[in-house]
Amino acid sequence: MASLDPNIGDTRPVIRQLDEGAINRIAAGEVVERPASAVKELVENALDAGAHRITIDYADGGKTLIRVQDDGCGMTEADLPLALSRHATSKIDGSDLLDIHTFGFRGEALPSLGAVGRLTLASRAQDAAGVEITVTGGKMGAPKPAALNTGTTVTLRDLFYATPARLKFLRTDRAEAQAIGDVIKRLAMAEPFVRFVLRDVSGGGDGREVFRADAEQGDLFDALHGRLSRVLGREFAENALPIDAEREGLHLTGFAALPTYSRGSAVAQYLFVNGRPVRDKLLVGALRGAYFDFLSRDRHPAAALFIDCDPTLVDVNVHPAKSEVRFRDPGLARGLIVSALRHALADAGHRASTTVAGATLGAMRPEPTGARIYQMESRPARPAAPVFQETAPVWGRVEVPEAPQEATTDEDYPLGTARGQVHENYIIAQTATGMVIVDQHAAHERLVYEKLKRQMAEKGVASQALLIPEIIELSTGDCARLMDIAPELEKFGLGIEPFGGGAIAVRETPAILGSVDARAMVLDILDELADQNSSNTVQARIEAILSRVACHGSIRSGRRMRADEMNALLREMEATPHSGQCNHGRPTYVELKLSDIERLFGRT
Repeated sequence: MASLDPNIGDTRPVIRQLDEGAINRIAAGEVVERPASAVKELVENALDAGAHRITIDYADGGKTLIRVQDDGCGMTEADLPLALSRHATSKIDGSDLLDIHTFGFRGEALPSLGAVGRLTLASRAQDAAGVEITVTGGKMGAPKPAALNTGTTVTLRDLFYATPARLKFLRTDRAEAQAIGDVIKRLAMAEPFVRFVLRDVSGGGDGREVFRADAEQGDLFDALHGRLSRVLGREFAENALPIDAEREGLHLTGFAALPTYSRGSAVAQYLFVNGRPVRDKLLVGALRGAYFDFLSRDRHPAAALFIDCDPTLVDVNVHPAKSEVRFRDPGLARGLIVSALRHALADAGHRASTTVAGATLGAMRPEPTGARIYQMESRPARPAAPVFQETAPVWGRVEVPEAPQEATTDEDYPLGTARGQVHENYIIAQTATGMVIVDQHAAHERLVYEKLKRQMAEKGVASQALLIPEIIELSTGDCARLMDIAPELEKFGLGIEPFGGGAIAVRETPAILGSVDARAMVLDILDELADQNSSNTVQARIEAILSRVACHGSIRSGRRMRADEMNALLREMEATPHSGQCNHGRPTYVELKLSDIERLFGRT
C-alpha cells in the first residue's frame, strides 16, 4: 500500500537541534501575527516600565515602520543584549508562573521581533548614558552611544522581511492600521492615567495624528469615565451605568450601557483581567447572559468591564499572545458579571438611552433639498371644517383642572403627567423640562412581563412529570457537563438524572412549555455549554412564553385610555425596573427636552 503522506519516507528521520534563528522565527509566528501584535507587545513593555507618556508611530499599516517611544525607567548598556535574548525578562524570577503582576513575562517579544524584522532598541536609564543596539534578521550588532532622554525607543522596520511568506497573509494597509488603533484604544482604556498618542507617518514628517488620549485626573472611576468618553464616544459615557461589585476575591468595575444603547455586533465589548485586554468566551458569554432578557438575538450589549483579582486566581499563561485567560473558579467570575450587571440594570429603573431622543429628532428633521418656497399647494376644494377640530379617533385630550397649590406637579414625576393620547396608541405626557411620548402597548407589555417574572421567582417554575422518562444517549463528557448544571436546570422545571454510561433520563419538563422535545432541548443546552460554558436555553424558552403571555395580556394598540389609566401607567413605569425598553430591547418611550423642541422650530 502506497503512503498517502509525502513526508513519510522509508528512511528513518534524523532528529536535529534547530538553530537560534529558526527558533526565534518560530516563536515570532506565535507571538507576532501582524503589525498590531508587535505594537501590543511594545506598548505593554512600555507600561511595565512605568511609562506615563507613550507615542506610537507607524507607516504603511505598520509593515514598513513601527516606533514606540516612552518615558519609562529605561535600560542600561548591560541590559540591552539581555533584553534581546530569548526568555530573558525583568518581570518574573521564574519561581512562580501564577504570581504575575505585569503584562509581559515570557521574554519572547523583542527577540521575536528582531528575528523577523530590522529592530533598533535605544534606551537610557536614570543617571546613565543613552545606548542603542540593532538586530537584523536575528543578528545582533554591538551597542553604541545614543542621545535621548530617560526612557526607551523601539524602532521596527520592514516587519517580516526575514519571513516573506508571512507578508502574503497581511491585509491592506488600512485594515492593519485599524487593527493597530484597536489595540491602542484597548490599552488606553486599561490605563486611564497614561497619555497615548498614535500617529500615521506614512507620508513622512510628523505624520497625521490618528488618536490621542491625554492622562485623566481624579479617582479611578472619574478617570475611567473620562477615558471611555474619549475612546468609545460621549454617547457611550452618557448611557453607561457604573459597575462596582466584589465577590470572593474578584472585584468587578467598569461601565455597561443601557439595553436601548445596543449594537448590531459585539464590536463595543471590552473585557480586561488585571488590566490585561482579553478575548475570553467565558466573559463574553457572561456579558451576553446578563442582557439576554433585554435584547433580541441580533443585538449586542456595549460594555467595558475590568476584573481585578489575586494573580494566583487566574492563569494568563494559556496562549503566547496572552489574549486568553483561565480562572480557577470560572463559575464565580461568570456569576459576578451576571449579578452585578443585572443589579445595575434594575437600579436604572425606567431609564432609556439618550440616543433614542437623538434618533427621534433626526427623523423629524427634513433632509435638505435645496431652496424651497413655502406656499399653499394647489389642491381641489374641500368642504370647510373647523380649524382646530379634535377628532376622537386621532386625539384624546386630557383636560387638566386647575390644581391647588399643594398638589403634585409635573416636576415630581420623571415621566410627567398625561396630556393626551395620539392615534389611540401613544401617550403624550408633559414633564418639567419637555415632553414624553409613550408606546402604551410596549410599555404595558414590559410591566406585565416583569410582574410574571417576579411571580415565577417567588413561586418557582412548575414542572410536569413525564409518564415515561425520555432516555437520551450522550457521550460521557456531555453527560458529565449536563449533570454539573442539573441543580440549576431543576430550578426551571427540567429534571434530569444519570441513566448509566453516557445516558441521561429526562423525568420532568417545565409545565409552562407544554409538550416539549426533550432531546432537542438537551442538545441545545449542550451546544450552548460548549460555546459559552453556560446555558440559558431553558430559562430563555420559559421567559419567551411569559413574554407572549404578557403581550396578549397587555393594553392593546387602538384602545382609548382615560386620563387616570394613562397616569397610572406612567407611575407604574417609574416604579418598575427595565420599563425603559420592551421585551425586545426597543425603547418604550421617547423624551424630548423643551430646548430640542424649540430647535426644531428654529426658536433658538
